[in-house]
Amino acid sequence: MEARLALDSTLRDRIALNLQAHARIDLQKPELRAAAVAIVIVPGPAGEPAFLLTRRNAGLTQHSGQFALPGGRVDPGEDAGAAARRELAEELGVTLGPERILGQLDDFATRSRFAITPVVLWGPDVHELAPNPAEVALVFRVPLQELYQPEVPILSRIEESEAPVLALPLVGTHVFTPTAAILYQLREVALDGRSTRVHHFEQPLFAWK
Repeated sequence: MEARLALDSTLRDRIALNLQAHARIDLQKPELRAAAVAIVIVPGPAGEPAFLLTRRNAGLTQHSGQFALPGGRVDPGEDAGAAARRELAEELGVTLGPERILGQLDDFATRSRFAITPVVLWGPDVHELAPNPAEVALVFRVPLQELYQPEVPILSRIEESEAPVLALPLVGTHVFTPTAAILYQLREVALDGRSTRVHHFEQPLFAWK
């Protein structure tokens, strides 16, 4: 990725074209519950391209305290794009229209039996956030450049699985799969135009429930 990447129409078009060219994995499995997450490209701390990352409220019944992209279940009558935009508004107070959708990455099947569809949205004018304290403990604007740190991706093993666990060094800690796998594919596919798959990466044990 270019060192001087800017939050401009060149970046928007690049992401949209790369996503359009990607033959995405679309999971159609009735045993999995449909969910969607929003990867929103916004101004970072210094105006550079960034994405929004949250830490979930510790009181939530599922995946409490974990780092996550804004998102949740797809309601009846919704598609993934509508669900991602609704969850973004509910969690962070950010309302974006359907025309802001640049495309989608591969669906990811989680150990908690969700099929997550990552929806990439364009939000260069997103300056104000209103996190919902019932769902969001913290929210970060993470520069896209952080996805290009030399140690990315971090791979480890657990006894319970033959597949490697993928993590990313973000916000002063390690963010794990599924969020890490989705963000790694954002780099590989949406930014760099590669056909990298991430569905085979494992989740850490704390994310299995």
